[in-house]
Amino acid sequence: NISKGRNGNPGEKTSTTKLNNNIGTISNNTNYGIFGTIDSTYTSNYTCELASKDEVKLGKATILTTIEKNKVEEFEIEIINLKKQNKPDLKGITFKITDKRLLEKTGGVYSGMSGSPIMQNGKLVGAVTHVLVNDVVCGYGVYIEYMYQEALESTRNL
Repeated sequence: NISKGRNGNPGEKTSTTKLNNNIGTISNNTNYGIFGTIDSTYTSNYTCELASKDEVKLGKATILTTIEKNKVEEFEIEIINLKKQNKPDLKGITFKITDKRLLEKTGGVYSGMSGSPIMQNGKLVGAVTHVLVNDVVCGYGVYIEYMYQEALESTRNL
């Protein structure tokens, strides 16, 4: 269920998970993602290249998120600012939702959208991290490069 957001009051997604559909084990929950191992019986046909933070550009991009049941859909956004960073930070990418259907349904970026992949030119460039509370059509994202570095660190100890 999604409650529609407005400036000063971001929307929210509420959902439940079925405990009998486990696909793995979580070993670490960090600011840059949840990490662990996937059971060998789980399969996915979806793969994509990761972009370095230097490959991310201002302009058109998309996010992948779920607004109805378990259906992952692609929605248009525009990357409007990029922070040049020398160390990991959760707010490196600033974006604006431009997809009319997503805006109609949600009002903008909402609580529960965190982790939604940000795609540009066929590559995974980042993930949604925050909503701008006073301008809910805009949000922040973390560069995927930082999430990948954290994943490598987290899995070294498994």
